[in-house]
Amino acid sequence: MKRVLIKTVLAAVALAAMGVASAQEKTIKFANQNAAGHPVVLGMEKFKEVVESKSGGKIKVNLFPGGTLGSDQANVSAIQGGALEMVSLNSGILASQVKDFEVFDFPFMFANAAEADAVVDGPFGKKMHAKLADKGIIALGYFELGFRNLTNGKRAINKVSDIEGLKLRVIPNAINVDWVKALGANPTPLPFPELYAALEQGAVDGQENPVATINSAKLYEVQKHMVLSNHQYNPQSVLMSKKFWDGLTSAEKKIMEDAMVEATKHQRTQSRNLSASITDNLRKNGMQITTLPASEMAILRDKMKPVIAKHGEAIAGTVAELQAELAKLRK
Repeated sequence: MKRVLIKTVLAAVALAAMGVASAQEKTIKFANQNAAGHPVVLGMEKFKEVVESKSGGKIKVNLFPGGTLGSDQANVSAIQGGALEMVSLNSGILASQVKDFEVFDFPFMFANAAEADAVVDGPFGKKMHAKLADKGIIALGYFELGFRNLTNGKRAINKVSDIEGLKLRVIPNAINVDWVKALGANPTPLPFPELYAALEQGAVDGQENPVATINSAKLYEVQKHMVLSNHQYNPQSVLMSKKFWDGLTSAEKKIMEDAMVEATKHQRTQSRNLSASITDNLRKNGMQITTLPASEMAILRDKMKPVIAKHGEAIAGTVAELQAELAKLRK
C-alpha cells in the first residue's frame, strides 16, 4: 500500500511539473505591414532570434509581415484585446490612442537620423511610450521606418507646384490629410495593405513612404516617379499587449527588454546601411528619381508650417518638450 501511495504521489508531482513547464511555454504573434526583407522585418527577425535563444526555446516568436494580420489600426485593437501579442507600427498612428503622438508625424521635425535616435531613446521618447500603458499597450522601444519620400505615376516632381492636383494615399490621420491639402493635392487615407491595388487600379496617383518600404512593397511596378523630399521621419513603436506582458515573469520581461535593445541596434543599422543600395534598386526597376533644389525645399517647408501650427495647438506642451530636446541637440 505504501509503495502504491508513493507511486501515486510521484505521478502527481510529475504531472504538476509537466503543467508548470507547459505553463512557461509561450507564443508571441508579431505583426507588421512591411514585406519580408524590409529593415523593420529584419529587426523583428533579430528580436525572434534573441528571445527564443535567451528563453531556451520556451518563448516562441511567430512573425507575420506584409499586413497578413490586417491593418495597423486592426492590429492596435487586437493588441489591446489580447488577441495579438506584438506589433511594430509608425508611432504617429498611435495618435488615435493618445493625441500627443501626432508630434511624430509633424513634417520636417527631425533633421537627421542621429537626432531622431537621441529623442526617441531619451526621456522624451520614453515618456511618450509610457502614456500607452493605460490603453492596454506596453511599448518596448523604437525601430525606424525612416524619412518619407513622394512617388506618383503621372509626372516628375521638380518643383513643389508639380504636386498640385495629385491624388495621394496617406496614412489615415488628420495631420497627413492636412499637409497634403496644403500642397494643393488630394489626400486619400488608406490602410497600407490596400495601397498597391489602389495604385495599380488608378484609384490614387501616388503615395509617400521611405525608400525601403517603396522597394519591399514593389511600388516601382505601379509608380514611375519619386522625389527625395524627406518631408517626414517615422519612428516605429514596437508594442506588446499589456495582457500578455502582465502574464510574464520578471525574468521573461527582462528577456523581452534585452532582445529589444539588440533588435533595435540591428534594425537601425540595417535600415541605414541598405538605404543607398535600395535607392539604386528602385532606379534599376525603372523609377525616375528627382531632388528638389534648396529654393523649392524652402517653399515645401513654408507650406507645411501652418499645418504644424494648427495641429500643435492641441498638444502644445508636448511640442514644446520635443522642441526643447531638439534645441539641446543642435547647440
